Amino acid sequence: MRAVVQGTYGEARDVLAFDQIPVPEPREGEVRVRVHAAALNAADVYIMRGEPIAGRLAFGLSRPRQRVRGRDLAGVVDAVGPGVRDLGPGDRVTAEADGALAEYACLKESLPVRVPDTVSLHDAAAVPLAGVTALQAVRIGGVESGDRVLVNGAAGGVGSFAVQLAVAAGAEVTGVCSARNGGFVRSLGARALDYAAEDFTRTGSYDVVIDLVGNRTLRELRGALTPDGTLVLASGNGTPVMGPLWRNAAASLASPFTRQRLRSFLARANREDLGELLDRVGKGDLHARVERTHPFEEAVDALAHVAGGHARGKVVVTLREE
Repeated sequence: MRAVVQGTYGEARDVLAFDQIPVPEPREGEVRVRVHAAALNAADVYIMRGEPIAGRLAFGLSRPRQRVRGRDLAGVVDAVGPGVRDLGPGDRVTAEADGALAEYACLKESLPVRVPDTVSLHDAAAVPLAGVTALQAVRIGGVESGDRVLVNGAAGGVGSFAVQLAVAAGAEVTGVCSARNGGFVRSLGARALDYAAEDFTRTGSYDVVIDLVGNRTLRELRGALTPDGTLVLASGNGTPVMGPLWRNAAASLASPFTRQRLRSFLARANREDLGELLDRVGKGDLHARVERTHPFEEAVDALAHVAGGHARGKVVVTLREE
């Protein structure tokens, strides 16, 4: 089968290539999915580059342990291993799992969620990592009706879901973005704030701030909060060696000594959360906002676009027509 593989760390067009690799066979407790679509995320870029350096303890010290790139997929189960009970051939599923940019992928039965008939596999692929991260961030922030919420990085994959979820909760949402993405953020139901024209950290007026970028200090982000507001550190770049670790650690240490609630978290794949999101997409209450769709042959270019840092919403690679 064809797959996008990587042998060393670096930029997309330097280290990624198509290769023919064996079709995997599902082991006990695994299902094999014939991949129809794969969505790209900032996480794919971090792994591709081996950033932050500390992350290589998990990814692989000198090269990625997982050769096939991609983490979000949607497709149809075509084979199951021994002991699989809940899924069978023909089931339409989506999941966050390694090796999404390949014609087939094997994954633990505990990961995939059935896709509602009203949701295309193309849209379903865009939901797992970004949607679950956004849902968990909004939940940790305790967003309620009437809250003033700011999302830093509102035009990205996670941000586009976070804005919609906060608006659906009844919050008054402001999305920080570039001037180019202002219209997109407003279409999600938020007020758009151009980061080049206004410094959101000087307002002190938000009940909840969800930071998805990591380009501001902890002190600056706290300046955007009300005296008893909540800061959610959901992701971000941070330093080249440690990423956002030091800032997140500082937030955990400072939180007991202030009325402001400072929360950092690492999103985790969760079938219940993913199922909830898919139900909402199926009912039309939530939308997977896909900026670009690329054929499989352009997967490397698609990941290079995401690596540029200016993708709007989600980018999806299509391997097969549904």
